[in-house]
Amino acid sequence: MEKYDVLIIGAGIAGLYAAMQLPADKKVLVVCKDIPWECNTFYAQGGMTTALNEEDVPLHVSDTMAAGAYHNNKEAVEIMSQTSLKTTADIIAKGMAFDKDGAGHLLYTKEAAHSVERIIHAGGDATGRYMHYFMMVQNRHQLQKNTLVYDLLIENGRCYGVKATVNYEPTTIYADDVIIASGGVGSLYAYNTNSRTVSADIHGICVEKGIELADMEFMQFHPTVFVETPYARKLLLTEALRGEGAHVVDESGRRFLFDYDERGELASRDIVSRGIFKHQRKTGMKVYLDFSMFEEAWFEQRFPNITRTFGTLGYHFPQDRVPISPAFHYANGGIKCDTNGSIPGMEGLYVIGEAAGTGVHGANRLASNSLLEGVVFAKRAVDHLLSKGHQEVKTPTFEKDYGNILHKENDKIYKQQLRQVMWDDIGIIRTTKGLHEAKNLIYDMKNHEIGRLLQLRLNTASAIVEAALSRTESLGSHYMETEQNKD
Repeated sequence: MEKYDVLIIGAGIAGLYAAMQLPADKKVLVVCKDIPWECNTFYAQGGMTTALNEEDVPLHVSDTMAAGAYHNNKEAVEIMSQTSLKTTADIIAKGMAFDKDGAGHLLYTKEAAHSVERIIHAGGDATGRYMHYFMMVQNRHQLQKNTLVYDLLIENGRCYGVKATVNYEPTTIYADDVIIASGGVGSLYAYNTNSRTVSADIHGICVEKGIELADMEFMQFHPTVFVETPYARKLLLTEALRGEGAHVVDESGRRFLFDYDERGELASRDIVSRGIFKHQRKTGMKVYLDFSMFEEAWFEQRFPNITRTFGTLGYHFPQDRVPISPAFHYANGGIKCDTNGSIPGMEGLYVIGEAAGTGVHGANRLASNSLLEGVVFAKRAVDHLLSKGHQEVKTPTFEKDYGNILHKENDKIYKQQLRQVMWDDIGIIRTTKGLHEAKNLIYDMKNHEIGRLLQLRLNTASAIVEAALSRTESLGSHYMETEQNKD
């Protein structure tokens, strides 16, 4: 029986930074579902927030709390901001090159709902890609791709490892400690900005095992996404574009967002997304992002990634405006845990990054806090894990249940139906009627002949619907439409 000291599920920023913190003499295995760069970190554009100094911590905390509609766990927010002073310095000391000015000083940018410029970036608008590559190079532990986890081995309140397919072969992987860093739930939605691998399987396993999910009604939608592509993952147009002065306009060229909030394009993401959604519904017009105020050379230097990607689609920026729609972007809630990533009542199991529900984001994530969250809580989980010292863990025998069929023939049809219902009824604007219809549809799908992976998706979808139904008042990214607030 092969057994590891630590198994990390996920090779995004949280998983890789956790691996970087684990000593070389530990037997560590990092697994990812596909190729390592098929993860949300790779697609993160804007940057990583960091407190500028001790004085900035209270301000960063208050910005995060305000964006999260004060539903955040304040202690977790304070820990995140305070720890960023250490973790950012550590990442830079290890050789991560963030963008600098001619004099060699770090360049900071600002995004919506930040009161000062405190976001560092790399490669202009390719921060996630640069950080991911940097951490892949730093990783000294074994990394295994094509590993799909479909069950957690749990007995008497302790986790002993996972059941997974490795290169499509069923395999059991044992470990003294398991760290979940599997990301959010993007693939549940018809329009999303997430990697195709992010499909909430692990959340679904937790539902099955009675491990609590928290704040699942708070799903964040990004307002400016190019959705006219055939793939589920749509192309994000970073918020930094609006931070630098891009406008959101309708077909007539009108900046209509000021009808919804005096801050216009720079209101928080939930308000901008709802404004676009309602304006499209009311007028039937398309909505565009307009860059015509920028100089071409400056734009290409500041946003090289976007210029290149859209260039291949025939767009010439900054002259051309581009059609946009909101799309699912980030799960504010997740698997319930404390500020060390420990899961209550569960030994040997941690959760970090977007998969975790620390309460740090509250009802709505502040822009660019996600890469920071991944780093800070990865460090804390590993510190906690190492502080336990060496424990002899005797692994019980788990029967092999390789009869678990992961896919069945109609799964694809149901999966598309689920994506559509999540988008229509559990999206930007929700109604009690729509939520009940979604609940019934999900319940109905569960009673069909379906594969294991669809079952897990449906478990997570159910948890989101239940959470949304139990919060009858609108809060942050959870918006319940009533006759009064219809328009």
